[in-house]
Amino acid sequence: MDDRIIKLREETGAGVMECKRALDKAQGDMKKALDFIREAGIEKAESKKERKTGAGFLGAYVHNNRVGVLMEMRAETDFVVRSEPFQAMAHELLLHIAAMAPESVEALLEQPFVKDEKTTVGDLVKSVTGKVGENIKVERFTRYEI
Repeated sequence: MDDRIIKLREETGAGVMECKRALDKAQGDMKKALDFIREAGIEKAESKKERKTGAGFLGAYVHNNRVGVLMEMRAETDFVVRSEPFQAMAHELLLHIAAMAPESVEALLEQPFVKDEKTTVGDLVKSVTGKVGENIKVERFTRYEI
């Protein structure tokens, strides 16, 4: 298998055939292939956004005993809630909320992601939605600061 396909798959979590198609479409250009895969993930997420999210996840983060965040997220199944991409994203969102103090879920989703300001938090959620194939929602969060 082509090393570029393996590298693209590791970066995006996309399937082997999706990576191959993206590289073919981009004529071997890794940056363009990465953009194609991200666009496809966002499109997938848009098509799933009306599906019910019954499985819940409650995450917590405390920073230096001064800032605390409690967040409820939902996906369609427990399988996805327990998956590595979902768990990693949830942790990143908890850190983001602690650092950036958004006022609401809507404000959170519109904020530039603290670790990559070229993307919004909403786009991060959409990319994971595309990766796992299920609708994901940030239901609510609370941030406390002393």
